[in-house]
Amino acid sequence: MSPSLENYSASSIQVLKGLDAVRKRPGMYIGSTGPRGLHHLVYEVVDNSIDEAMAGFCDTIIVALEKNDIVRVEDNGRGIPVDIHPTEKVSALELVLTRLHAGGKFDKNAYKVSGGLHGVGVSCVNALSSWMEATVNENGKRWFQRYEQGVPKTKVEPIGETEQHGTQIRWKADKTIFTETTTYDYDVLIKRLRELAFLNSGIKIIFRDERLETPKEEILKFDGGINEFVKELNEGKSVVPSEPIYINEERDNVITEIAIQYNSSYAENVHTFVNDINTRDGGTHLEGFKSAVRFVLNKFFEANEKIKKTLDKDEKLTYEDLSSGLTAVISMKVPEPEFEGQTKEKLGNTEVRTIVDQIVKEKLTIYFEQNPATLIAILKKAVDEAKARIAARKAKDSVRKKSLSDGFGLPEKLADCSLKNPELCEVYIVEGDSAGGSAKKGRDPKTQAILPLWGKMLNVEKVRPEKVMNNDKLEPVIASLGTGFGKDFNIEKLRYHKIIIMADADVDGSHIRTLLLTFFFRYMPELIEHGYVYLAMPPLFRVQLGKKEPVYVYSEEDRDAALEALGENRAKADVQRYKGLGEMDGKQLWETTMDPAHRKMRVVTIPDAMAADRIFSVCMGEEVEPRRRFIEENSSYANLDI
Repeated sequence: MSPSLENYSASSIQVLKGLDAVRKRPGMYIGSTGPRGLHHLVYEVVDNSIDEAMAGFCDTIIVALEKNDIVRVEDNGRGIPVDIHPTEKVSALELVLTRLHAGGKFDKNAYKVSGGLHGVGVSCVNALSSWMEATVNENGKRWFQRYEQGVPKTKVEPIGETEQHGTQIRWKADKTIFTETTTYDYDVLIKRLRELAFLNSGIKIIFRDERLETPKEEILKFDGGINEFVKELNEGKSVVPSEPIYINEERDNVITEIAIQYNSSYAENVHTFVNDINTRDGGTHLEGFKSAVRFVLNKFFEANEKIKKTLDKDEKLTYEDLSSGLTAVISMKVPEPEFEGQTKEKLGNTEVRTIVDQIVKEKLTIYFEQNPATLIAILKKAVDEAKARIAARKAKDSVRKKSLSDGFGLPEKLADCSLKNPELCEVYIVEGDSAGGSAKKGRDPKTQAILPLWGKMLNVEKVRPEKVMNNDKLEPVIASLGTGFGKDFNIEKLRYHKIIIMADADVDGSHIRTLLLTFFFRYMPELIEHGYVYLAMPPLFRVQLGKKEPVYVYSEEDRDAALEALGENRAKADVQRYKGLGEMDGKQLWETTMDPAHRKMRVVTIPDAMAADRIFSVCMGEEVEPRRRFIEENSSYANLDI
């Protein structure tokens, strides 16, 4: 018998006590120990305050990023109870912060509905923090307790008197758990906090960045709720109707709240939430919504002979036709939500499908009967979309036949890499033939492909999807990636797991980056969600003294620092500013921008892409007023490259 088997007994079985299980397998509880998991700590604590707000006991939440990677979340709710639990014989505060699955959310008398992604809440945050401090204002007293790695270091004890009420949680994430980073991204957090403020109308969320020399503060409060959410999503676009269609009804203790508006684009933009959780994969609430929209609009379409005869007799309107330009936010409050998968991103309650379907059918029918002009505008747009779909289908059949006959495949200008494993391959989308030539000379041909772009990029804001597919500037990108796009997108066919946009560090380069990000966000969002899209960061300056190795720097501050380091030889140094990538030869481009061992790149996140999408909608859309307002608000940040 081997030693390993001989020594296997009851004493070999590990029992993880308290929050040890969370520290042992953090990924099981928060998804990852990278940046996504780090930010999830904030969401779990904020969700507690939001639950207080949804229960009607809190109207102000403060989220602050302090120096040294410390976070503070405070609210003016009831305050976590501090009295002794009748069976556990410890303070309820300590129980909530040190035991998994301990809290008021399991008692429907305390909370009718509650959010929180995994249901482990603030105790999980406590376990993954090097320290945490809880301060509770309740019944005229201020109570305090401190923890380290989830273990109480003090008793729950009063530290003063107060007339305030509410809870403050302050913590520092544990660097031994979050080894990649413990620094919070302001833009990532503000996106989620804005969502929460939209979804809970009237609640004020104050977000502060106290890490800055001059602290930054944003107050998020939207009395219009999800109506304002939809308006923001449609900013810069022509819309029908002018005010979103708003539905709000409670049935069987399930609250359905929906805002709907159509815009001048051709993309569907529907966001779904359950108890403030973003259900990115949809679920039964989305199925009920789609079914009702298709039923109601087809019923009115069949009854309108004038519009019906503009479409071929045998053709019907699909949901895809009817959702062209549709922007909607669906926010459900469900007492006992059932989610599919550990990440809780798809709702599974079958009864919710029926509830949403019935409510939307009833409310939309009444709305369209009272607003026939809006109905006609939506139906005409849907018919135009159906005609375009039919034309695109015929064009696709033609392309398929052509590809079989003449071997149509990868773009002529693509310099592909020799390896075929997508995980090892990357493609540089490069601005201009000149830079493309340098990149081809400098690349590693085994793993790095180069696709030069030239000429004016397409404004995807104003064209139909089939024109995107056939556009001579974007068709090479679509063909090179191999995934298809829009409704035909298939990420399994992606040929490169790094898609790197490499453009000049000037106004034109910024424009191209924004256009490409907008295209990916609109038609291939999964590329960004999976972290496959990157921005190359070419240097702005080369500083060289005589025959010494040059120093490449990425900002004017870095240039000044490099010159300062030369001391008295500063004046003798040669400083070159790179106006464009084409000014570098292949060797320089490899050393500075393409060598995986030394290059600098930035992964594109969904907030990045949403910002690009919004800027492009405002600046290139049909509405003049949002564009004028944007220019006025941002003129002080203008960067003129002369």
